[in-house]
Amino acid sequence: MSLPRTVAEVLDEHVTLEVEGIDRMYLNVYQPWLQTDRGVAAFFRFHRGETFASSALMNPMSKSFIAAVDRFVHQEQIPLITFTKGQRKDDIAQEYRSRFHAAEGILFVGKAQEKTPVFRTEKRRNPRTAQTYAWIVRSTAMVNHYYFYGIDEDFGPFFLKFCTYFPYNAKLCINGHEYVKRQLAKEGIAFEALDNGILSCADPRRLQQLCDSLSATKIDSLLRKWLARLPHPFTPKDRAAGYRYVVSILQVEFSLTQVLDRPQTGRVFFEEVIRENLDIGRPDYVQLIFERRIKKGTPGRFRSRVITEGVTPSLHIDYKRSRIKQYFKEDRALRTETTINDTRDFDIGKRLSNLPALRRLGFQANRRLLDVQRISQDCALGEDAFHRINDPVEVDGQRASGLRFADESVQALFSALLVFRLLPRGFSNRDLRNHWAPLLGKAPHDITPGQMTYHLRRLRLHVLIERIPGSHRYRLTRHGCRITLFCTRAYSRILRPGLALIIPPEARDDSELRRGFDQVDRVIDRWIEKRKVPA
Repeated sequence: MSLPRTVAEVLDEHVTLEVEGIDRMYLNVYQPWLQTDRGVAAFFRFHRGETFASSALMNPMSKSFIAAVDRFVHQEQIPLITFTKGQRKDDIAQEYRSRFHAAEGILFVGKAQEKTPVFRTEKRRNPRTAQTYAWIVRSTAMVNHYYFYGIDEDFGPFFLKFCTYFPYNAKLCINGHEYVKRQLAKEGIAFEALDNGILSCADPRRLQQLCDSLSATKIDSLLRKWLARLPHPFTPKDRAAGYRYVVSILQVEFSLTQVLDRPQTGRVFFEEVIRENLDIGRPDYVQLIFERRIKKGTPGRFRSRVITEGVTPSLHIDYKRSRIKQYFKEDRALRTETTINDTRDFDIGKRLSNLPALRRLGFQANRRLLDVQRISQDCALGEDAFHRINDPVEVDGQRASGLRFADESVQALFSALLVFRLLPRGFSNRDLRNHWAPLLGKAPHDITPGQMTYHLRRLRLHVLIERIPGSHRYRLTRHGCRITLFCTRAYSRILRPGLALIIPPEARDDSELRRGFDQVDRVIDRWIEKRKVPA
């Protein structure tokens, strides 16, 4: 059995199903007017008509909410479980799901103490009158939370977690793949499930349409549906006055799943891709994948990590508080997954209405990572291509000198071009000059625009770059990406270190490469002597 040789060959010829969609979403459910001390004071004084705003007024509300939960559990005959430290909530939920056969409903209610932001009353003293007064301040406390684990007819498994203390913030967790599975089953489309994904589908086109249909409106409708069925901490009068929950995004995962026809081959090849991309977490790579400019003051660790669970490796790339994870799922599918933990990393708001913008960003990041890997692997050059680059060319009467492989300035030019390889706006004369000059040990002003124009013309006639129509900007061609990547890697990783080991007389004799090269040299000499081949 022959193995595929490049990323392009794997993705173009060996993928049986490709689908991208939202995976897990963790949403913040909160009342925005009650997240500040002033808002809390206004709630009690102006909405509820209390004389003073005090945390003592919160206690009756909390007791009423807890009593409502107890009544709900009793009336619906739902198990109430107290989670213990270290207990996996998902394992318990899975056990209850396996015994649940209705179309939808609450499986059980879990209770756990967790640290959370709260409001409390603090005594303060007026510096002029010396009188004390109560003041609402933010604080933290260990408070009971109720987890409502349920099954929805359209969304499948979910949980809604309520804090039992004012302002009763909540969290909603859903899974986009479970939503898609439910929709496929409703429409009678045959499919084979993958753990947290789809392995095969009778109608791949409809599958992708269903993934795309998971919108902010549908997610919000899911929340409203269950808020109406479950105990609610705010009264109907509160909600009528505008104290209604809104939804923001705490964490969202955007996944691209590519199922391969030969799983064993895919796993081996994926390990090779990881080996070739250990440096992909560098800022210059990360800013291309996420299309974000990274400066010295940009917060966060920019790194790539390879984590192995059992014998299965996974590649992790960090950007601020977000990350991309790539792994081979169940030895069947390549999963590329962008997880956004803070939407402000990308200057996007947290409200659920920003989901379309986040969707575009997440899926584009997945594709760009694959583009980087495709380019890094699929860059084999033939002898003819090598000579076309090194020799002079003539195109429509215009001549350009060759780009000599061993020329230091050419290698620096190739390295500078790689910085711009995935930028959709390309680069200008000045952009390239600012990156090329430092690689030559010069300042950008040491190279004139005219000199830079000469080199841009060389690159264009060798078809390494092309001008963007209607502008004075350029972009790398696909051919140029292969050429520059191959030449810089071959020069920096093979030629330069290899020659340093085998050529200089002062090089160490215990080098493995030098010993091997000397042995080959001696074998060739003996072969020549035996056959009396003229020197």
